[in-house]
Amino acid sequence: MTIDQIIPALPEVFVACMIMALLMLGVFQKGALADQDVKSFRLISGLAIGVLGLAILLVVMLADRQLMAFNGMFVVDGFATYTKVLVLIASAAAIVLSSGYMERHGVARFEYAILVVFATLGMMMMISANDLISLYMGLEMQSLSLYVVASFQREDQRSTEAGLKYFVLGALASGMLLYGASLVYGFSGTTNFSALADLLQASEPSVGLIVGIVFVIAGLAFKVSAVPFHMWTPDVYEGAPTPVTAFFAVAPKIAALALFTRVMMEPFGDAAASWQQVIIFVSVASMILGAVAAVAQKNIKRLMAYSSIGHVGYALIGLCVANEAGVRGILIYLAIYLVMNVGAFACILCMKRGDRMVEQISDLAGMSKTHPRIALALLIFMFSMAGVPPLAGFFAKLYIFSAAVDAGLYTVAIIGVLTSVIGAFYYLRIVRVMYFEDAEDPLDAQVGRELKILIGVTAFIISFFFIQPNLILDPAAAAAKALLAG
Repeated sequence: MTIDQIIPALPEVFVACMIMALLMLGVFQKGALADQDVKSFRLISGLAIGVLGLAILLVVMLADRQLMAFNGMFVVDGFATYTKVLVLIASAAAIVLSSGYMERHGVARFEYAILVVFATLGMMMMISANDLISLYMGLEMQSLSLYVVASFQREDQRSTEAGLKYFVLGALASGMLLYGASLVYGFSGTTNFSALADLLQASEPSVGLIVGIVFVIAGLAFKVSAVPFHMWTPDVYEGAPTPVTAFFAVAPKIAALALFTRVMMEPFGDAAASWQQVIIFVSVASMILGAVAAVAQKNIKRLMAYSSIGHVGYALIGLCVANEAGVRGILIYLAIYLVMNVGAFACILCMKRGDRMVEQISDLAGMSKTHPRIALALLIFMFSMAGVPPLAGFFAKLYIFSAAVDAGLYTVAIIGVLTSVIGAFYYLRIVRVMYFEDAEDPLDAQVGRELKILIGVTAFIISFFFIQPNLILDPAAAAAKALLAG
C-alpha cells in the first residue's frame, strides 16, 4: 500500500492515532494525579476537542475531489466532506456540553471523551464507506462505543438499563443488516457500491436482491431510530446521562442518515422504484408517531426522543424523492437540525433544582422570570423545531417539502405539514410553561462560559439564518451533486 492510497483516509488515520495517544496519556495522568480524576477529565476533554478540530481541517483539505482508498472500499467526495464536518462539530459540541454535568455527578472520567472520539471515528468511516463490509465495520465501531457511553453513569440504574437495551436491540439490528448484506452479496456477487450500481444499471434487480435491500433498510432504520425500529429511542434518551442524550440526538443521527442516503442513492439508486415505497412508509410513520406520541410526554428527554423520531421522518422525505433536490434537502435539514438540538440541550443542561437536573417539563415553570436569557434562547429553539418562520427550522422543512412537491409526492408533503402542526403543540407547550406558569420552587442556573457561548452562537444562527442562507445552501447543493455524480 502506497502513501497515495492512505491520503484519502488521512483524517481517520489521524483520529485513530490520537485516540491511542489520548488513552495512554489519560492512563498515566490518572496515575500521576491519584484521585484527581476531574483534572484528568478536563485535560483529555480539551485535547479531544482539539483533535476533532484538527480533523475538520484535514477533512476540508481533501474537499472538492473524489478519492478512493483501500481497493475502492473507502471514498472521499463532497458529500463525505460536508457530513463529516457536521459530525465532527456535533461531537466536539457534545464534549463541551458534558463537562459541567459529568463533574457535578461524579462521573468525570477521562474515558468519556475518548469514547466519544472513538464513536466519531466509526461515524467518519460509515460516511466514507463504499462497500457493505466497510459500512459494517464503521457502524459497529460507532455502536460499540455508544453502548458504553449510554451506560457511563454506571451507579445509576436507569443509565445501566439504557445501555443494556441499546446493546440488545442494536445487536438485533446489526444481525438484520448483516443478513441483508449477505443476500445482496449472494444475488449480486459483490459488496462494492460501484459494482452494485453498474449491475443494477445493466439489469433489473432480482427478488432476492430486493429482499436483501429491504433488510439493509431495516438495519439502517434502527440506527436512525425511524419507525418501526424506534423502540429503543425514548428509553435510551431518558436513561442515559443528559449530555450523552444530546450526543445521541446529533452526531450518530447525522452519520446514520448520511450513510442511509449514500447506500440508497449510490449502489441502489437505479432500483429506486423497488425501495421507494418502503422509505415512504418509514418516513410517514416516523412523522406521525413522532408528532402524536410526544404530545403526552412529561419528561423533556423523552419528548426530545420522539421529536428526533419526527425529525428523522422529515429528513427521510428527501430520500423518498430519490433525486438531487431531495439529497440537498436532507443535507440542509441535517445542518439546521444539528444547531437546533445542540442549542436546546445546552439550555436543558443549564438548569437544575438542588442536586437534581431538570427532566420534567413542569420544572421549567416561571423560567422566563428567573432566567430570562436562557428562556428566550429555548423559545427560539422550540419555535425553530416547530417550523415557525423566519427561523432556520422553517427553511429546513421548506426545502424538504418543496423537493417532495416537485417530485409529485403530494401526500407525503401534506402529511409532513400536518404533523408539523401537531408537533408545534408540544414545542409551544414548553414555551407556555416557561412564560405563563409560575414556579413553586425557582430553578438554579449554572451557566458555564462554554455553555453561554454555545447557546449564544446557536441561537444567533437559528435566528438570523435567513440573512445568509447560502452559507449552508451552497455547500449542501455541491455535496448532493457530488454524491449523485459519483
